[in-house]
Order: sequence, then C-alpha cells, then structure tokens
Amino acid sequence: MPAPHMRERAEAAAAFLKALSHEGRLMILCHLTEGEKSVTELETLLESRQAAVSQQLARLRQDGLVTARRDGKTIWYSIADPKARRTVAMLYEMFCKTG
Repeated sequence: MPAPHMRERAEAAAAFLKALSHEGRLMILCHLTEGEKSVTELETLLESRQAAVSQQLARLRQDGLVTARRDGKTIWYSIADPKARRTVAMLYEMFCKTG
C-alpha cells in the first residue's frame, strides 16, 4: 500500500479508536450491541445522568457510530457502523466474557 494511502487509513483508524476510547461511549456501544435502546434505558443501564449519556451519544452520532430515530417523544439509538459492532464484540470477548 502506498504511504499516502496508508497514512489516510491510519488517520481514519485513529479517529475511530479515539471515539471508542472513552469509557462511557464504549459502554453505550456495548449495550447497543444487544439492540436499540432509548436514552432513558441507557441512563438506567449505565447508572448515569441524562446529560452525560446525551453528551456521549451526540459524540457517537457525530462520528457516525450510532444512529437515532424518533418515535413520539422517545429517541431510539442503535449502532450504525458495522466496524463499531465488530470492534465492540471483539473487546467484549477479550475483556468482559467470563470463563
């Protein structure tokens, strides 16, 4: 692979990993691998304040890792990027799986 192209790919990978490198964002993605969740559900699962969860979801949306859909007053979030789903699954396997 030519160096300029490799540099571009490395920059993209670094940005992706930076988005995942926050504990709160990573935990949100872990919960979203189980399926779509509302902000309220994520607050409960993470034992965190709405403002903190919303801030991390905004960052994940900005980075294209999650998507949102509105159903009445509820906003539902899900993983949008297949790379994020695969990476979180691998991290779960490495760090969270018991046995």
